[in-house]
Amino acid sequence: MQAEKQYIDLYTQERQTIFEHSADVMNTVRDEAFEDFKHQGFPSTKVERYKYTDISKLFEPDYGLNLNRLDIPVNPYQAFKCGVPNLSTQLYFVVNDSFYTKSLPPRQLPDGVMIDSLKAVATQHPELIQKYYAKLAKTGQDAITALNTMLAQDGLVVYIPKNVKVDRTIQVVNILRSDVDLMVNRRVLVVLEEGAEARLLFCDDSADDRNFLATQVIEAYVGENASLEMYCLEETHLKNTRVSNVYIEQQANSRVNHDVITLHNGYTRNRLDLTLKGEGAECFCNGCVIADKEQRVDNNTVIDHQVPHCTSNELYKYVLNDHAVGAFAGLVLVREGAQKTSSQMTNQNLCATREARMYTQPMLEIYADDVKCAHGSTVGQLNDAALFYMCQRGIGMKEAKMLLQIAFIGQVIDQISLEPLRDRLRHLVEMRFRGELKQCEGCSCK
Repeated sequence: MQAEKQYIDLYTQERQTIFEHSADVMNTVRDEAFEDFKHQGFPSTKVERYKYTDISKLFEPDYGLNLNRLDIPVNPYQAFKCGVPNLSTQLYFVVNDSFYTKSLPPRQLPDGVMIDSLKAVATQHPELIQKYYAKLAKTGQDAITALNTMLAQDGLVVYIPKNVKVDRTIQVVNILRSDVDLMVNRRVLVVLEEGAEARLLFCDDSADDRNFLATQVIEAYVGENASLEMYCLEETHLKNTRVSNVYIEQQANSRVNHDVITLHNGYTRNRLDLTLKGEGAECFCNGCVIADKEQRVDNNTVIDHQVPHCTSNELYKYVLNDHAVGAFAGLVLVREGAQKTSSQMTNQNLCATREARMYTQPMLEIYADDVKCAHGSTVGQLNDAALFYMCQRGIGMKEAKMLLQIAFIGQVIDQISLEPLRDRLRHLVEMRFRGELKQCEGCSCK
């Protein structure tokens, strides 16, 4: 209970400070989240969805928190230059867990679109935030979500009105910046009304060589006939711990692409809960993990088919080197009455060394009889015959191994529909396997 106790004591002692530096709408659910956290405590590895991650251990160190919302001395618009050519994004920054509002460049957004601080929008449009905030991310069902809800003071809102299409990709760079070890609690609310379309690219970067602990909760509502593409790219460092919970709800005939790419990290735990609530909805969920040294990456997904005639496709691939550890647990739940469901889940993993470890658990839970559902998982090593063939044709062993690993990951990269990002990621993946990738090319964050 030591890990839980420090956060219980923190909230008890600093509750007033947390309230003063946030918005009323966020504060209304804070005490309930605190009670839920006290009741649950951090989940042990005996809890099914956390069997591969010792959460208590991640939260035991004593991190600082910026509860008084002191200004962080950084101008990300000067420090960061995106290295993805031809992407032409609308660029925004979240510094630690606060939306950066200073020196915002001119925006060319359609009427009614809001991309702003969660605290600011909750103050100006409380009815909008109250309708959606903490409705998908239920604090009584997950301790990390409860912890984030009780501590988060700001975040990001992306609101796209009915039938509005945002042509330019919305790029949000999450920068971790601190002179001391720091915990941040980031919150994101995404709302696409009926017929809306948007692409979001989240990039996680660390600007300082400190120990960081980041919790993140993303709630995304995708209305009828709406389309959301959401890409999450992590390029931090070995001292970074990231625990992210993503909740997505889809209405009828909506489409979601959710891609999570881990290129550099320390300890990462990603959770995805996606609910198909309207007939004709479809989702494509992809994951790409490259890990070495002592890095750990755990992806846990649940896709909940609640109504008939919905489609889900899931593809996660890992390449693990050195002593890296990977885990994937995915559940496709087909509820009673959800006939004509079509679902495919695939998890393929490559352990490039004997010391690397991979844990995989794909699952189907089906309560309807007219469905097409399949799942599969593989864990293997580099193909000796392919290596021998390439070496016989003058390719060195090191280069041959690298090319096979790039080809293995390539299937996930090919699923990305945003062409400039897809092309750029191919280059970043090659640099990563060559040991040349330290941060995004063009990024001058120091």
